[in-house]
Formats: sequence, structure tokens, C-alpha cells
Amino acid sequence: MVAFALARLNFKGRDLIFAILLATMMIPGEMMVITNYITVSRLNWTRADGLGSYYAMIFPFLVSIFHIYLLRQTFRQIPNELYYAAKVDGCKDSKYLWKVMVPMAKSSIITIVILKLMGAWNAYIWPDIVANEKFKLVTTWLRSSFTDQAAGGGRLLINYQMAATVIVTVPLLLMFIFFRKYIMSGVSRSGVKG
Repeated sequence: MVAFALARLNFKGRDLIFAILLATMMIPGEMMVITNYITVSRLNWTRADGLGSYYAMIFPFLVSIFHIYLLRQTFRQIPNELYYAAKVDGCKDSKYLWKVMVPMAKSSIITIVILKLMGAWNAYIWPDIVANEKFKLVTTWLRSSFTDQAAGGGRLLINYQMAATVIVTVPLLLMFIFFRKYIMSGVSRSGVKG
């Protein structure tokens, strides 16, 4: 919705809002951990019983400025004539978004979903902070359990750590192999028109 508003709707301050959103991309994600943790703890999503741990792990991953930028650039590639023709036919902006723009931006939307899944799968710091042991994501649990077992007995067993790394990497590699066509077309098409 934000990408559609920034790409198609004309309102005062649109370029300034877009510039501010792009400026926030310069802030490293690690710097946002403290403010995000304060937010989820005030929402009571970090209780000792683990209830709300999934909310605390999911909601911070829902919005990404990069994905808004990617969709905005994709929406800007769609010819203005389609928008004007829809307006002449009496189509509202919301209907135009869902009936015309979303189907035309399918490859970019699939790319965003895949990148979000990859980002959530690779997340280590955030789930480790907000989740209880039984509510941690698979990758966080695998890494911590194999690392704890590897460090047991006073010696470091690298083979356990390497096995955990392979187990964590294989699903992402398979996802990229099966969906690389969508990822490449979605990313490459978003930067053609400025």
C-alpha cells in the first residue's frame, strides 16, 4: 500500500516521505534491536511462559523499507495509461491496485516473499533475544544446540558446528534454486525506470 501511494498517488510531501524512508535504510538492523525489544516487551510479547514469542519474532519482519522501494519501482514501470484508463472507467485506486498492479507485479511480490522467508530463516540475534527455548526458530535452535554440544567436555568439536551449518543452509539453497527465475526477474525489473 505504501509503495502504491508513493508510485501512483500525487500528494504533497511524497518525495520527502520517500527520501526519509530511504534514509532509514542506512540504519543497521542491529541498532534497531533495542527499540524493537522495548516495543515487544511493552506489548507483553516476551513473557516467561513464551506466549507471544511468535508475535515478537514475526511482526518486526513484516515491514521492510527495501521491499517498499522494490515494489515502488515495480509499480512505476507500469504505464500511466493503464491508470488513466482505469480512472476514466470509474475504477477506484484500491480496485486498480488489486486488479491491475498486483497481478502485473507478481514476480516482484514473489521475490519479496522469498527474501522475507530467507531473512527470517537466517535471523539469529532477534529470535535468540525474544524467544524462550521451546519457541525458538529451527535455525536458532539448531545452531545453539549443536554449538552447546560441540563445546561440551572442554574440547571444541568443529564437525557438529559444520553439520549444523549445512542443515541450516540446505533449505535456503533449495529455495533459491527453485525460485531463482522469480528472484532475478523481480529484482532486475524493479530498477529499469526511475
